[in-house]
Amino acid sequence: MTIGLLKQALNALTQESRQRTPLRVSRWFKWLAPGLLVKRWLLLSAGGVLLTSLGLAIWIKLTPIFTLIQLVQSFLEFITEIIPSYISGPLVIIFGLLLILWGQTRTLGSITEVLMPDGDEELVDVLLNHRRLNRGPKIVTVGGGTGLSTLLRGLKTYSANITAIVTVADDGGSSGRLRREIGVLPPGDIRNCLAALADEERLVTELFQYRFRAGDGLTGHSFGNLFLTAMNDITGNLEQAIAASSEVLAVRGRVLPATLSDVRLWAELADGRRIEGESSITAAQGSIVKIGCTPENPPALPRVLQAIREADYIIIGPGSLYTSVIPNLLVPEIAEAIAQRKVPRIYVCNIMTQPGETQGYSVSDHIQAIDAACGQRLFDAVLVQSKIPSAKALIRYAQEDSNPVELDRQTVKLLGCRIVLANVMDEDERTGLVRHNSQRLAQILFRWYTRTHSL
Repeated sequence: MTIGLLKQALNALTQESRQRTPLRVSRWFKWLAPGLLVKRWLLLSAGGVLLTSLGLAIWIKLTPIFTLIQLVQSFLEFITEIIPSYISGPLVIIFGLLLILWGQTRTLGSITEVLMPDGDEELVDVLLNHRRLNRGPKIVTVGGGTGLSTLLRGLKTYSANITAIVTVADDGGSSGRLRREIGVLPPGDIRNCLAALADEERLVTELFQYRFRAGDGLTGHSFGNLFLTAMNDITGNLEQAIAASSEVLAVRGRVLPATLSDVRLWAELADGRRIEGESSITAAQGSIVKIGCTPENPPALPRVLQAIREADYIIIGPGSLYTSVIPNLLVPEIAEAIAQRKVPRIYVCNIMTQPGETQGYSVSDHIQAIDAACGQRLFDAVLVQSKIPSAKALIRYAQEDSNPVELDRQTVKLLGCRIVLANVMDEDERTGLVRHNSQRLAQILFRWYTRTHSL
């Protein structure tokens, strides 16, 4: 019985060893991948060892080294007399290489234990991913609200060179209260983007989105808004506060406010009303014919303009057309900088119309609204959702006077825009809510960029 159990244990160990061996070999070969900046430093270290040995030999006038070499030579001659050189030579080489490999593996294992105590990922995989992301294209995204944070959540898996330009026109909710009571620029959209780009996204998102339910003055405020407000007070302005927060949160990319001016939106409606304030515009439930901001022509943040000038790819949207996307473009320097760039530029159109902003809007209506606000064409293509939501979702949204954004192909083509048609939608089966799928959206956008960039 004992012998049988022993045999089973040996068989299990043999199978486990066989399974581990290819995995270990695969990991070793990953270290030979180009661009890790590891092999060159190992070779440099080996060269240093040789030079040090040579210098020591010169310093002591070679006497002990010469004796040592003679002893080694005698030993090698003795070995070759017993085992032929064509056998002993390769064996010694293999043994030496195994020692080097073992030593390097143990060294890297020790480093991995310190840098990655959880051991969820191999260090080589982290390095490869880090190099890949840092070699990704320089992407500039323009927008705000949940749409932009959804996009960023997918984009960060393709590139670390992301600059998110975010509107600071929000005046509702926690952001609006902080704006009125403390005088800070609204941090809400910035908070969402920082959480989306953070390495520990799930934990940071839960923390930043946490809303206090009790306490004088705290009820309704999100932790992220208070955190950014405190950082703003410590560093002196919102730009520095975002930079400091990005370091704390290990953000992949950067988030920049479109302007540091205290911008307030206004809109003229078809019935003649003039509505002041971002939250009031949507609540007015009218048809918007013109939108602007006070002060007029606010200055752009210099780093925003620099990011646009250096961009390889510019993405506008998704997000509320008049209260998230267009407010960024009401900064004339930003619109002008985007228009001058000859890189791939695409607008991600919303899946559903939005009550109070875009009731009855088609894809071409969205495009024309942006062109009218900026006075010029800013993008070459538009990404449109291809699949219609389920009947349950359509009924749910119809009750709120919302419908899928209709694609009017001919009008869009006449406007000079290429159409990228793809299914980038997620639908909650329980609630019927429709949202962009962050990973699918990023995949389609990168596929289009690669194809366009290679032409």
